[in-house]
Amino acid sequence: MSVFIIAEAGVNHNGSIKIAKELINVAVESGADAVKFQTFKTENLVSKLAKKADYQKKTTDARETQFDMIKNLELDSSAHKELMTYCLEKEIVFLSTPFDHSSIDLLSNLGLQTFKIPSGEINNLPYLRHIGSLGKKIILSTGMSTLQEVGDALTVLMESGSKKKDITILHANTMYPTPMEDVNLNAMLTIQKEFDVAIGYSDHTVGIEVDIAAVAMGASIIEKHFTLDKSMAGPDHRASLDPGELKAMVLAIRNIEIAFGSYTKKPSPSESVNIDIVRKSIVASQDIKKGDLLTDENITVKRPGNGINPMKWDDVIGSIALKNYNVDELI
Repeated sequence: MSVFIIAEAGVNHNGSIKIAKELINVAVESGADAVKFQTFKTENLVSKLAKKADYQKKTTDARETQFDMIKNLELDSSAHKELMTYCLEKEIVFLSTPFDHSSIDLLSNLGLQTFKIPSGEINNLPYLRHIGSLGKKIILSTGMSTLQEVGDALTVLMESGSKKKDITILHANTMYPTPMEDVNLNAMLTIQKEFDVAIGYSDHTVGIEVDIAAVAMGASIIEKHFTLDKSMAGPDHRASLDPGELKAMVLAIRNIEIAFGSYTKKPSPSESVNIDIVRKSIVASQDIKKGDLLTDENITVKRPGNGINPMKWDDVIGSIALKNYNVDELI
């Protein structure tokens, strides 16, 4: 099954529908399966006294509150409808992460079939019950959480009506960007083993190599932030891929999918033509007369490989030459 690649636009549209559509265009051009935004009502998400994260202070005006920063990045209902229609035209899946109950209802009423739960809501019981009750496909991010918290959230979703087969759990780290020593990609496999559930990876590292490694380890979903330009104003641009990097990541993942192949070990069509050239056969190491005994003194192994297989060496040793052989002639 093909890896489902989510190009995470997030709030990198900076509140502009025009930029949001340009991000959709980039996601389509990259070959990603989906483009994802964020849906929230600022008043329901954050208090006016809430501070910014340290990485946000570095990438935005430090004097601005988290409330004011987020308010400028909010997309209303009409914007969602416009972007969903645009994605439909461009033949890419529209996704958005809801951050509050009204946003869950908005996306549900708009017909969204897959709900992405962000890491920050993994311990939000009423929120989890709300999404779990919808009977939709669910993608659950697990940044900042313990295995116990992941299990608790999974239990809530299933007890609320969701089926395990419709849930994919993403290993994640919520530092932007994530230091390599904190990635802990093996934890993704722990989640799979512990809960027998589909797994994936939501990445906030710089570069694309960890995403590629996650696919090689069995991730069925990859989510990665991207932007039009890393130098743009806003909290997440610097930790995002630029359009060229996003395209390179998708191409690398698609190449890996092809490279997985089957579980059968046999010569591939492309290498089969090299078998006779690269392998060796039993040949005469000196002139041999008809009737001579073949010994390790008068035969050896050399290329090409279209004669007697050297694995038959013991069968040939001690046999009688049925004809004359010149040096290097295939026996």
